[in-house]
Amino acid sequence: MSSSAVTPGAWLRGLRPDWLSDPKVWRIEVLAGLVVALALIPEAISFSIIAGVDPAIGLFASFTMAVTISVVGGRRAMISAATGAVALVIAPVNREHGFGYLVATVLLAGVFQVMLGAVGVARLMRFVPRSVMVGFVNALAILIFMAQVPEMTDVPWPVYPLITGGLALLVFFPRVTRVVPAPLVSIVVLTVITVAAGIAVPTVGDKGNLPSSLPRPGLPDVPFTLDTLKIIAPYALAMALVGLMESLMTAKLVDDITDTGSSKTREAIGQGIANIVTGFFGGMGGCAMIGQTMINVKVSGARTRLSTFLAGVFLMVLCIVFGPVVSDIPMAALVAVMVMVAFGTFDWHSIAPRTLRRMPAGEITVMLITVIVVVATSNLAIGVVVGTLTAMVIFAKRVAHLADVTAVTSADGETVVYSVTGELFFASSNDLVGQFDYAGDPGNVVIDLSAAHIWDASSVAALDAVETRYGQRGKTVEIIGLNVPSAHLRGRLSGELPGH
Repeated sequence: MSSSAVTPGAWLRGLRPDWLSDPKVWRIEVLAGLVVALALIPEAISFSIIAGVDPAIGLFASFTMAVTISVVGGRRAMISAATGAVALVIAPVNREHGFGYLVATVLLAGVFQVMLGAVGVARLMRFVPRSVMVGFVNALAILIFMAQVPEMTDVPWPVYPLITGGLALLVFFPRVTRVVPAPLVSIVVLTVITVAAGIAVPTVGDKGNLPSSLPRPGLPDVPFTLDTLKIIAPYALAMALVGLMESLMTAKLVDDITDTGSSKTREAIGQGIANIVTGFFGGMGGCAMIGQTMINVKVSGARTRLSTFLAGVFLMVLCIVFGPVVSDIPMAALVAVMVMVAFGTFDWHSIAPRTLRRMPAGEITVMLITVIVVVATSNLAIGVVVGTLTAMVIFAKRVAHLADVTAVTSADGETVVYSVTGELFFASSNDLVGQFDYAGDPGNVVIDLSAAHIWDASSVAALDAVETRYGQRGKTVEIIGLNVPSAHLRGRLSGELPGH
């Protein structure tokens, strides 16, 4: 046998996850999952309130989403659970039609996400510019911080020294050791202090009752009719789009942080499967959770699916088995963790004076618009769409001026050659018609497009208009130099467009 042959044992070892063979990775993933589970509890309860359902519904959704996506998702170490964006979309369904319709909406949204993932919607992510991504990250950091503000206003004064102490532990404890995640240490220490000293501060238990048993599967209690579909379909499609946008943007962010790739198509389909599973268990659905993902990846250092799986498992164990203990965790401890996450998430380099001086004004504008829209709407998906559209408009305006026309008349004065350079599309071709001297030119006109490219029907229509104007004056026009794609497009559309 060749020395380079791979034995069956070696091949099987290659398939084993890192955490099975590396105790250090195992420890990081387990502790990261525990920290994320603790941070998920108050968030899931808060989102349940937004959706108008019992807190247990949000906790169940976080459990099923995290466990399912850890298996079927395309981005390792990313956390999916009940989210505020999804809660805002489905809240009207629950309020106007009841809980059964909410669950049916979650199931249909999952089906939509699987379909959208299968047809390749994830490939649209390549059209999101870097300036939008930077704005997305900065807006995310602002939203994470703003979500903590209510926990720091109109509260007993001991909350403030507790938050300060928690932040100090988060900053300085990693300098002592990284064996145990600083967020876990901060949560445990502050909980022990408040319980031992009998300090009366808001706790996790004040957010709502924790579940005492596992969720049970079942179909939603709604009539399976066309009328039901008409009610839930618009909300389901909105939930599917918002969930995919937030999840795919988060996956891209984690790719950049970990310098690893991920399958966006698998992630899109996985989100759909996770929502279908969550719907069958009576959950409120969800998508990728950016704040908790940052805790898992950036703060705790997790890199595998184990941390995502354990976050869901630990969440249910903490609620069902250790409910009384978890209820005593002071909200100040979780606020300190999330404030630190917000600080670490913000791209401070993007607003440094040196960066702003060098960055094109259009890039800065796109970043600011993305941040403003996200913060104003509290919806990351809307901000990304608006930011991307703004970037496209700025790009179109910039390249619209790249099309240039120069004229050279032959020595005998009988022919004029117009050389067109640049990209011809709707923005630049609109000015093309006015670049020719129809009355003053000789009888033979040559338009050389060797240095140009035709991108759309607007450009073909503009060239047709030029030929028509010369033809009305009895002059001939010859168009030369078309590359193969441009010639194909013009041959297919020339003379067929309205207004010709």
